Amino acid sequence: MALAPSRRKSAKARILDIVRWVAILAVVGFAVNALVSHWDEFWHTLSDVAWQSSLLSLLALVAAIMVSTYGWQVMVDDLGAPIGYARGAQICLVGSLGKYVPGSVWAYLLQMELGRKAGLARARIFTASLIQLGVGVVSALVVSLLAAPAVFSNSPRALWLFVLIPVGLAMLHPKVLTWGTSLVLRILRRAPLEHPLGWPVVGKVFGASTAAWALQGVHLWLLANSVGAPGLDGFVLCVGAMAVSMTVGTFAFILPSGVGVREVAQVAVLTASGLTVGQATAFAVASRVMFTLADLLTAGGAAVAARAGSSRALTSA
Repeated sequence: MALAPSRRKSAKARILDIVRWVAILAVVGFAVNALVSHWDEFWHTLSDVAWQSSLLSLLALVAAIMVSTYGWQVMVDDLGAPIGYARGAQICLVGSLGKYVPGSVWAYLLQMELGRKAGLARARIFTASLIQLGVGVVSALVVSLLAAPAVFSNSPRALWLFVLIPVGLAMLHPKVLTWGTSLVLRILRRAPLEHPLGWPVVGKVFGASTAAWALQGVHLWLLANSVGAPGLDGFVLCVGAMAVSMTVGTFAFILPSGVGVREVAQVAVLTASGLTVGQATAFAVASRVMFTLADLLTAGGAAVAARAGSSRALTSA
């Protein structure tokens, strides 16, 4: 009789494992579909770009994703026992593929489920993602000031983005951020933060987000500069353009990974830097495909690295 609960638990665990794998395969399928659907246009655009620029542009995106993941892992570690970068990357990067499913909430749900599989409370994963999202948006708003002239000239209504900057910076104060996060958690009927946030962790998350925006700007600049339009002056605009477009895409949560919204912002800034509308549109589409490719590469690499680490741990034990 004592073995029955164990069998039930084992059966439940097997069912959950199957559900997780089905969810992972589903989101990977959506991501691959997004990659394939734009592949011809993507390849046509890159045919005019030096292969060195294309490769470096992709590497800049991979670096941006890994840096952003570090910020997420720092936040998770602050909320409990450290999990390490390899395990954190597996949870964050594989889970983030859920953004390719319409309704970007799937990314957070998958991250929570993967975290639970790794022995972490779902609330801890959700809280870390919530805080990183908020800090990342404020960082993007600050960086987007670099593209303010181009944004205002093409879309005067974008003024509301920059009005939010003082409010966002005030919200980054650890006491205010702790209060705001605990308030959201209480509204969602979750336990508030166990300890207040500190400047070191907020600073690391903000710094990682800012570095990620800068690397994404490098990615876009390497593509656009290949046709000789932006030059060094356009580099600043490209960094600001990525921050603006990713922020707008984040709020377009109904769409898979902010599809369409992000490209509009990129085209607006790229045309202001000297590209034609056709060139800017082509590079915006190429950028989206490269983002998808970088997401798949980093998620796959993180999953393999984490599994290899687990195998080594079992062998040594």
